[in-house]
Amino acid sequence: MELIINHQTKFFDKAPESLAELMLLEAPQKNKGIAVALNNQVVPRAQWPATPLNDRDTILIISATQGG
Repeated sequence: MELIINHQTKFFDKAPESLAELMLLEAPQKNKGIAVALNNQVVPRAQWPATPLNDRDTILIISATQGG
């Protein structure tokens, strides 16, 4: 499976079955302060486990940071 994550193409031999599974692979330490858009649509965290992924989907992961 090919996914475009934060403007970089990544290939997966075993495709993540859901957005939640992908997030465990891509950001395992972060459990707060993350927003995710799938094909330019923000997906609420509660819907990540039920959101399937398809080949060539575009995912944007945004992390909140501190600072001024």
